[in-house]
Amino acid sequence: MSDPHTSPSPSPYASRTPVHEQELDGFGTVRVLRLDAEADAAVIHRWVSEERAAFWGMNGLTRERVAGIYAHMDTLDTHHAFLVVKDGEPVALLQTYEPEADRVSECYDAEPGDIGVHLLLAPAGTEGARPGWTAALAGSLMAYVLLGLDRKRIVVDPDVDNEKAIARFLRQGFTAGPAVVLPEVDLPDVYLPEKKAQLAFLRREVAFPG
Repeated sequence: MSDPHTSPSPSPYASRTPVHEQELDGFGTVRVLRLDAEADAAVIHRWVSEERAAFWGMNGLTRERVAGIYAHMDTLDTHHAFLVVKDGEPVALLQTYEPEADRVSECYDAEPGDIGVHLLLAPAGTEGARPGWTAALAGSLMAYVLLGLDRKRIVVDPDVDNEKAIARFLRQGFTAGPAVVLPEVDLPDVYLPEKKAQLAFLRREVAFPG
């Protein structure tokens, strides 16, 4: 009989229904959960406040402001946010959007079946960086976006100076597109400064041939 004082506590995410769940041999179980703006605010705020996440554009914001941004996003039909959990631990923030409803559509010719993606990985844990870890996680997320959502092509728009993110996408099979300038967005609920971005694309038949 296990000692109740030493038994691990159940994950606070275990009761939430995932939109995608995948068990990967040698890696673990990846679950994609709809982001709960209030319940997940502390975790997301901690990630976006780190210097390494400066390109995410939320450095310096309060927890309440971050929660408010994602609460607003939850009211939209075109933009969605998800908390990615591996074996009960949060490991990434995934955002998807319809390109035609986003400023990126002003910078490239969108095709039917396109979907936009933003991905923020959690900081490395106590074990540090592990070879193949990011690729395995990203592969599961690409399966959700391209197969689960039945999309034909992913578009990403990392900052041109975010060399690590660009290299990560290219290793994942993305093809580099043009470098563009995303225009400023100044709306009552959303403000986004002008952004110099490197577009990259991943077609479903490339990610999942056959």
